[in-house]
Amino acid sequence: MLLPRTTRTKPWRRLAAALSAAALGLGLLAGCGSDSSDSADKSSDGTSTAGSGAFPVTVEHAFGTTKVAEAPQRVVSVGYTDDQTILAFGIKPVGMVDQYPNPAGKTPDVNTQWPWVKEKWGDTRPEVIMKNGDSGPNYEKIAALRPDLIIAVYSEIDRAAYDKLSRIAPTVGRTKAEKEPFSAPWQDNALHIAKALGKAEEGEKMVADIQGKLDAAKKGHPELGGRTAVVLSWYKDSVAPFTSTDVRGRLVTGIGFTYQTEIDKVADGNFYTTLSPERLDLVDVDRIFVINDKADQDALKKFKLFTNLDAVKNGAVSYLLDSEGPAVGAAISQGTLLSMPYAIDELVKSVE
Repeated sequence: MLLPRTTRTKPWRRLAAALSAAALGLGLLAGCGSDSSDSADKSSDGTSTAGSGAFPVTVEHAFGTTKVAEAPQRVVSVGYTDDQTILAFGIKPVGMVDQYPNPAGKTPDVNTQWPWVKEKWGDTRPEVIMKNGDSGPNYEKIAALRPDLIIAVYSEIDRAAYDKLSRIAPTVGRTKAEKEPFSAPWQDNALHIAKALGKAEEGEKMVADIQGKLDAAKKGHPELGGRTAVVLSWYKDSVAPFTSTDVRGRLVTGIGFTYQTEIDKVADGNFYTTLSPERLDLVDVDRIFVINDKADQDALKKFKLFTNLDAVKNGAVSYLLDSEGPAVGAAISQGTLLSMPYAIDELVKSVE
């Protein structure tokens, strides 16, 4: 199943000497400008699919301030789900993170085929510049794509990685207010990226529409307000709950549940934690949401300490397939402008 975006328990490692300053010097970056032979997506009349937007814009973020002088034509997404937010504004990134491992020999990349993004991507196949679990992005690949903007918002890049990326192209890091990677509200991430793309007003409308959908779900199910809930996965033979600040936790509270925030203390700044058998009391709540594909769901159902929980005995568990079938788990885990409407609908169905 999908879990490991790198966390503080598995910090970014320094890159080998091959990716030294010399490798990222002027010789490699000399072709960063776009030309007629590049692979930027074009419409039928030969123009870029990137919108004009309002420019210049200045974006404050965790690593400083970045000025985007004009509408970007070649955007690289270094955040795990930033590609979807960029795509929501009609801009197809030329590079993206392979968040969900693509099955060997299978094409096209599963990350371009989710129900909520497939039509937006069309026949475009972006370059994979990092895979989930890698120690960092492939700087040489990114440079070869000649980006004019790099988005690294839903990401745990550190200052050193940011500095390397900034030498390739203007780079926007995670929000200034985000204390721990992956803890910012989905709304903040969406608006942050929208501003960088010159689409601030459009972003505000999209966020408001999704918030309206969440509010309607909460209003339509007032019975959820008094119930505690948790989202978890079966990971490395352990129960692995997500925190209340992770996008999965925020979505569950968004439709009305009260989250089990004791998990946040145990997670100690990470977006999830694994529980010892002695701490399974932390997921002894009114409603449990399990995000796993079938093999891991089946393994969890054989774990007696889990099956002995009251919620399990009472049938108050929503088993949501992650990347298989309708991929509801993936939609919830991504929590983007494109996946949220689908995720909200499916999450509500699972508790009705």
